Amino acid sequence: MKARKRFGQHFLESAWVHKLVAALQARPDDRFVEIGPGRGAITRPLAQQVRRLLAIEVDHDLAAQLRTWEVPSISVIEGDVLEVDLAAAITAWQGAPLDAQHPVRMVGNLPYNISSPILFQLLEVAARTQGLTDATLMLQKEVADRLVAPVGTGEYGVLTLLTGVHADVARLLTLPPGAFRPAPKVSSAVVRLTFHAPQVSLTDPQLFTRVVRSVFQQRRKMLSNALQPVAEALGQSATAVLTAANIDPRRRPETLTLPDLSRIVAALSARQ
Repeated sequence: MKARKRFGQHFLESAWVHKLVAALQARPDDRFVEIGPGRGAITRPLAQQVRRLLAIEVDHDLAAQLRTWEVPSISVIEGDVLEVDLAAAITAWQGAPLDAQHPVRMVGNLPYNISSPILFQLLEVAARTQGLTDATLMLQKEVADRLVAPVGTGEYGVLTLLTGVHADVARLLTLPPGAFRPAPKVSSAVVRLTFHAPQVSLTDPQLFTRVVRSVFQQRRKMLSNALQPVAEALGQSATAVLTAANIDPRRRPETLTLPDLSRIVAALSARQ
């Protein structure tokens, strides 16, 4: 079956399938949810190692093909993962609520054009349910670089920080375009997100996200200037907020750590 461009399909070669499945370190009692199983290159060997596997596939023909396998441990949902209520779907599949007592692991070769929305969806579900243990994801290398970027680098920014609140990220593999058929125009990487409770205080999660997105739109400006639009919208002075947070107003946004941002949001909230 040919890859379909409208779904961003690139199928992994068998040698790299083995490397990815090995990197998962799957255990017999694991329950996995796979996003975008495609032809099932990862699905079949993984299903042989774990208790149960739920595959979510948007392509009608590929979903139908997976169902013909009639492998008892594999269940298939046909649909766009961004339109599926993941928590509800997983709860129905496993017959128990998605929570810390009934967790699942995620794996996926994500379409590069929608990888960021899927990442944010997984982060939201993990934070709300505490039911996702980890997610091993194939991404465009540029996105993976942003996820693991150290503070102060060019890749460090919104994606790094909003992911880092809820997950530790590790790069597992880097793949050349030739690892896929058809070969994409970019290199790829496999990362593992290990979900955890927030490591910093989030007095107002929505305000935290708003501050991060706002200041990194002006990442090379002085922080007092970059923060001013948010502070002003809340009837405050950015300089006063930063002083209360014990943050030098002359710093650049790209130097801010998660604890720094947590203090800024706390100061904004306290002064409202």
